[in-house]
Amino acid sequence: MLDVMGSIKNLEWTTEHHFLHIQARHDFMRAVAVQFELAYSDFRVIQLALQLDGQKDLLSKFTSQYNDIYKYEMAFVRGGMAEFDNQFEGQIDDYQKAEQSLLETLKEIRQTQPEDDAGNKLI
Repeated sequence: MLDVMGSIKNLEWTTEHHFLHIQARHDFMRAVAVQFELAYSDFRVIQLALQLDGQKDLLSKFTSQYNDIYKYEMAFVRGGMAEFDNQFEGQIDDYQKAEQSLLETLKEIRQTQPEDDAGNKLI
């Protein structure tokens, strides 16, 4: 499989930190929107690597889980806590389950990667 460790690390960090940011009910910051957009690029890179490697089941699971996270983050990016609450009030536990599922799948994808070395320390 292609070496996508940098994308895996970035997506793990963004997924975890955005959940914690929203869970703590922090205000919207432009940096969150930029990170959200960059994380989408990382998601697509990982998708491509899985597709090229013929890992259809893992690709399907990963894509579904990312889509679950995307809806929560998109609401926050679109309109801050007000929009998040409008769409997902009382569903922070569901968001956390989705976040944890994606992080677990990213750990699974990590197992397909070469050993961590200086060449893939992008963050």
